[in-house]
Amino acid sequence: MRAALERRLLAFWHAPPPSAARLLQPLEAAFIALACRRREGAARSARPLPVPVIVVGNLAVGGTGKTPLVIALARLLTRRGMRVGVVSRGYGGRERGPLGVHAGTDVRHCGDEAALLAARVDGPVWVGRDRARAARELLAATPVEVILADDGLQHYRLARSMEICVLDSTRWLGNGHCLPLGPLREPPARLAEVDYVLANGDATAPSALEVHGRMRLLPGAWRQVRDDVLLGAGAPAAGERVHAVAGIGNPQRFFATLRALGLDPIEHPFADHHRFRECELQFGDRLRVVMTEKDAVKCRRFAAPHWLALGIEAQLPDSLGEAVLRCIATHPPRLLA
Repeated sequence: MRAALERRLLAFWHAPPPSAARLLQPLEAAFIALACRRREGAARSARPLPVPVIVVGNLAVGGTGKTPLVIALARLLTRRGMRVGVVSRGYGGRERGPLGVHAGTDVRHCGDEAALLAARVDGPVWVGRDRARAARELLAATPVEVILADDGLQHYRLARSMEICVLDSTRWLGNGHCLPLGPLREPPARLAEVDYVLANGDATAPSALEVHGRMRLLPGAWRQVRDDVLLGAGAPAAGERVHAVAGIGNPQRFFATLRALGLDPIEHPFADHHRFRECELQFGDRLRVVMTEKDAVKCRRFAAPHWLALGIEAQLPDSLGEAVLRCIATHPPRLLA
């Protein structure tokens, strides 16, 4: 039900608003005014941290590839010899935080994205609805040289040194309106303030939109869902029919990846951050079930041997890595008014 509602909303938000939708304009204006007041109040209470903070976020609701980007950035900085920490909201988890997340943390407490980050990042991961407090707790527990904030663009209590805004090139800014008339959390003019606008994908950008670089999400390794161990042999072969499960912001991107690998997926889209139950993934046949890594962390405790997760690797533009390294070297955290 929720997945179907999300699809209808996306269809509405990514087409020119019908005349009847103009009735929502007063609500959009109220949303923008409230967002501005919240930003001003939060920014006044922000306190700079002693290390650079790189914020990764998006302007539109829904998935854009932020978490794979954070993992890729963390690995890039780790290869450069830096100690990296990550803070995240912990969306879908029960904990308000701050909470340090490790490989054994129950995903029901920390959320799917944080569990995946803890499994893939060589450094501390903390979650909390108050990302600024989570960052301070992280630094108190494990000193690091840089903090990456996953989905923190609108969390203005967190002082930041650099902002990276990720846009899905298949959706861009939708109809250009803010909630509830459109998909945006802030007006499009907000993009002029961020340090780096990164497009996920190769589709042509609207003429008025300046994109600084593009990333690509490439298929990685297959893993067993039940133990997160790399699949040594017997990976799905071209032409194999599989049940494809996706509870992410853009399920069609995952299904398209499977088809590009030559597989024949039976598509099972779910709402973003869906909490799976074992019965939902029992399809009454012997076909293998494949899913994203983000979904796999929620299914591990009841996974069957024939369930597989496909890793995703974010291929970043050189200009982004150079911009991040330059920021770390030269920019202290700043407050946004």
